[in-house]
Amino acid sequence: MSTRTFRITVRGAFDDLTEAQRAALLADAAQHDVLRAAFTPEGSLTYDIAARPAFVFRFSATGEEEEDILEATERAEETAKSWLAERGYGFKNLRSSAEDLSQAPLSKRQRRAARSLGS
Repeated sequence: MSTRTFRITVRGAFDDLTEAQRAALLADAAQHDVLRAAFTPEGSLTYDIAARPAFVFRFSATGEEEEDILEATERAEETAKSWLAERGYGFKNLRSSAEDLSQAPLSKRQRRAARSLGS
């Protein structure tokens, strides 16, 4: 059995931020810029609080079975909630999506490479 790689995205919006919390997020904004976005096991947070209160956490996880994606998604949501709660940030509209990369269609370049390896 092969290991499956999952990409999990947890989206939401900050809610009822104090001026101090908003200032802290603004001060750390460069570290959470979308250009630094990556899917990581510990989670990568991006936001642009100056533009709108939305945020995105990106997680990577692995599993053996197709069903493991559900547990990985739950863990990602709990990790995101914990990160926010530890800092006292309110949030709303939390939603998640997950992708099993073993099920993702291959790009034209990947199909060409796979054919050349099989020849």
